[in-house]
Amino acid sequence: MTESKSMILGCAGKSLTRDEIRFYRNECPWGFILFARNIGETEQIRDLVAAMRDCVGRADAPVFVDQEGGRVQRLRPPLAPNYPAAGALGVLWRDDHDAGTRAAWLMARLHAFDLLRYGITADCLPVLDVPIEGASDVIGARAYGKEPRAVIELGRAAAEGLIAGGVLPVMKHIPGHGRAFADTHFELPTVDASIGDLQRHDFAPFRELNHLPMAMTAHVVYSAIDPKNPATTSGKVIEKIIRGEIGFDGLLMSDDTSMKALSGDFPSKAAAILAAGCDLVLHCNGVFEEMAGIASRTTGLEGKSFERAERALTYIRNRDVADETEIRAEFASYFDAVA
Repeated sequence: MTESKSMILGCAGKSLTRDEIRFYRNECPWGFILFARNIGETEQIRDLVAAMRDCVGRADAPVFVDQEGGRVQRLRPPLAPNYPAAGALGVLWRDDHDAGTRAAWLMARLHAFDLLRYGITADCLPVLDVPIEGASDVIGARAYGKEPRAVIELGRAAAEGLIAGGVLPVMKHIPGHGRAFADTHFELPTVDASIGDLQRHDFAPFRELNHLPMAMTAHVVYSAIDPKNPATTSGKVIEKIIRGEIGFDGLLMSDDTSMKALSGDFPSKAAAILAAGCDLVLHCNGVFEEMAGIASRTTGLEGKSFERAERALTYIRNRDVADETEIRAEFASYFDAVA
């Protein structure tokens, strides 16, 4: 079997082209990611996921999706119900901590039912960012709340719900996107908060949940740590903060390299991400020439990165025997509007 390379890639459409098949077979990405453009109907999704895994010769190659609820939800009715945003869970939690936490677990467990039906095995959830007043709405209601305790408790419940259902959680955006005053899809934000403020507010959820198997970086500059480079390409942020201060030793993937926050060509981006200490380079938009550029500078998954990847997959090799009908009914008791 060909050695996996340190990248997660998307594709252009609802089925793989001959060029994509040839490319994936030659380059052997560790995993894949789906977006709304890849989502049609049930058998089409299953066929696409199976074709991706066939290309790399690994039945357990993870296939990721952003299925949060609210405005960030790639599978929509009739493929999966519309779910509330994380902020709605936070409102429930503020009124009743136990109810909010339970609802967060139930919703994540339902995501797992929904995703595994199509062969999707990883969800880029929970969002552990803690927004401040006036920050960019790119996070907004995607956050569980504006204080760390809510984010910690609800994020933990969501991760545990996914794992119980056999789906790999990815916490994001480490070490914290909540102070960004710009949308990283379009530009690179700089956060000027002190280390002390970052430790107390932004880093806290990631530090509390540092045992989780995977995390996604933030394309954000933290001037108190590294004024030149965003976390994704900053050896200082990754070594001193993510691995050190936060204590995360799981599998670290970049946020999407096709976002405008990162400068340079795609080979340079991939090289900088890996050199900084990320384990995996993520590329989402399916543009073939960009993927080829990423692959040209991406190395084989080896050493500690390989160990982290293998360990991450152990989290989802078992699942509970929960009854989907009962869980949907219980969740509906908290959110009757979900349909």
